[in-house]
Amino acid sequence: MTNEQQFIPDWFSKPGDTLRAMMHRRCISINDLAGFFEGGLVVLRGLLDGSVAVDQAKAKTLAAKLGGTPDFWLKRQNNYEIALDRAVQIAADRESEEWLQRVPMPGGKPRGQISDRKLHEELRRRLVFFNVSSLKTWECRYGRLLGDTRFRTSPSFESNDDAVLLWLRRGELEADLISTRSWNPRNLEDRLKAIRQLSRISQPARFLPKLKEICAEAGVALVVVKAPHGCRASGASRLVTPNKAMILLSFRYRSDDQFWFTVFHEIGHLLLHGAKTFVDDDKTADDDTEQEANEFASSCIIPENRRSEFDRLADRDSVMRFSVSIGVAAGLTVGQMQHRQMIAPHQFNSLKRVWTWEDIDPALV
Repeated sequence: MTNEQQFIPDWFSKPGDTLRAMMHRRCISINDLAGFFEGGLVVLRGLLDGSVAVDQAKAKTLAAKLGGTPDFWLKRQNNYEIALDRAVQIAADRESEEWLQRVPMPGGKPRGQISDRKLHEELRRRLVFFNVSSLKTWECRYGRLLGDTRFRTSPSFESNDDAVLLWLRRGELEADLISTRSWNPRNLEDRLKAIRQLSRISQPARFLPKLKEICAEAGVALVVVKAPHGCRASGASRLVTPNKAMILLSFRYRSDDQFWFTVFHEIGHLLLHGAKTFVDDDKTADDDTEQEANEFASSCIIPENRRSEFDRLADRDSVMRFSVSIGVAAGLTVGQMQHRQMIAPHQFNSLKRVWTWEDIDPALV
């Protein structure tokens, strides 16, 4: 029996794994390296997640900027393709129906009879997107994720599990592009004042980069991903590695009071509830952990030592003066007043900032 017959690994490693390790070793940032590729960040994203292949031109760039030779990078890609093809064939032979039924992909599940070629393409997409080599691995990593996730539910929260999982996975892929320090809850807590002050900045293109930078200093990758159809989540929090936390935001409600409350709510989960995964919409909490995160978020917006003054607010001018004095945007104060039923849901809404996707999209690059 040959060595190859004795051991055929059931896993694969993307060239992006080596790329990421060498970037870390040489302290080269994502943005610095992206500028050397035609296609920029889009191409580098694909190299890291395995959806873009290393060709001759990319191999030369990687060799020049990270080390190794072009042949090294091409061989690395070839080995990955061989291992991936093997995993796809095993999946096609043993469990193709389960893969297509259980593992979601953007664009939905194929319908009716599909050719062998299309089957292999669909399986390959799933293996690459989730970076797993077998259904067992996918089940361990993602199949149990939704069952272990704590949802803040409401009568209107009817998210499709597949859509939520795709959103979480896209968040993981984006978080992978963000360099952070090691996750440190105390460092995050120390930065709460700086975070809340950002609410006074009106445009997402100005405050989001600063928010991401502050969070990264505490080991948190802050990511914004539009929620796919069927996913009604506004925010999520989890540890994506032992040394990196993630706050995932969807901007589902594009007003400043909803956005910043969600930010603080997810920070609350990370600080109060550790490594559990939470997916949240913006409705009423249904258990102790959600109530704790809600109370934490409220206290971040309205300091406890100013609560009695807050309770006496009654007109637009007093809301504006109070908001300036505590260092937050007036819309956040209005949101808290509406939540506590101090005013009607339509009152003082002109003090809130409401963004369009044209406002938000430039900040997501």
